[in-house]
Amino acid sequence: MIETEILIIGGGIAGTSTAYHLAQHGRQVALLERGNIASEASGVNAGSIGAIGWGNLPNLESYLTMGSLEIFKAMQIELGYDIEFRRSGCLQAVQTEDEYAYVQRRITTLRSQGYTVDLLTVGEAQAIEPHINPRLLACVHIPLRAQADPRKATQAFATAAAEHGARILVNHDVKAVRLHGEGSYEIETSRDVCRTRTLVIAAGAWCGQIGRLIGVHIPITPVRGQMWASAPLPPRIFQTISAAESSLQWFTAPGNDGEHPPYLTHRQGARVTRHLYGRQTREGEIIFGGDRQVVGFDKVPDPAGIEVNHGHAAEVLPFLEEVPITRTWAGFMPFPLDGTPIIGKIPQRPNLYIVSGLASSGFGRGPMAGRLLADYIHTGHRPHVLAEADPARCVAAME
Repeated sequence: MIETEILIIGGGIAGTSTAYHLAQHGRQVALLERGNIASEASGVNAGSIGAIGWGNLPNLESYLTMGSLEIFKAMQIELGYDIEFRRSGCLQAVQTEDEYAYVQRRITTLRSQGYTVDLLTVGEAQAIEPHINPRLLACVHIPLRAQADPRKATQAFATAAAEHGARILVNHDVKAVRLHGEGSYEIETSRDVCRTRTLVIAAGAWCGQIGRLIGVHIPITPVRGQMWASAPLPPRIFQTISAAESSLQWFTAPGNDGEHPPYLTHRQGARVTRHLYGRQTREGEIIFGGDRQVVGFDKVPDPAGIEVNHGHAAEVLPFLEEVPITRTWAGFMPFPLDGTPIIGKIPQRPNLYIVSGLASSGFGRGPMAGRLLADYIHTGHRPHVLAEADPARCVAAME
């Protein structure tokens, strides 16, 4: 029997960050992970860290992105963990007149709100990314954005948590959860039984399954993202790279149909937009991805989607047309049905918390999500920025 004050289910970036920040507060914490740390989405994503600044009136997105950026920076520079963090900036390719008109309006709005973003001519973009396609109409430059190795970063949070006294228990697959009266939870795993007073669900795309064990419905949909990589190459890409096509599509028609989450690339089996993101790692691999599909838990990459994504990347960086793909992979992202993160206390059960619903930006937003939840649990007072993410809006007891 393992007994602990606080138990976290999930060894991804959000769960390990929550464990680390709770352990920093001096709380007794254990974390259960069914496989290894960062074995799911937190370890197989592109490693992009999105941020456009705090803005004049910081909101939840500002806190999650800028707060996480500062935490990543501290992990690398102040605490000495080699997570390959680099504030590289990001270039977003603008390919059509409609995209150009959209990003002009968007940048004007963002700058008026105090955010850091610019529209560059292609010549200006080539000065910082020499291999960008000169036929693009323009590029959005987001200088605060960064990158890191996702597996190393997630493992760093787990290691830091352990160094502050947390117990990190891998290969513990949760089989059952039992609530004893109003006081404690008993969690049966594939290897042991755990007892805790406070339970945190940080299981990513599997939050719905864990919720069912406790008798609550958590509206998280697993969305498959897939990626491809080249063999290691000399340095050719210096920013993180994206494209405006999907941003315009989701601004025009986000896809809020009440049955599926918004911001997908496919609906009813058909593609509605292309989505693109990628970078070159320190080891030299060029990695890109983009598709977001609801396919259950089918982890096999779709070759047609990989081909579309590779072609889109080559439109932005033409040299990629001659760069062969050496490997592909996929993972599952936790998309909330209403598009907003789910972070806070689940009211239907005592001392039950969740940190999830970070969608495709879980890696870049997970560190601050974990810190905000840890502060909530430690103090008993919900940070004001988490009001928007309140689980009470969408989590319900199962009949």
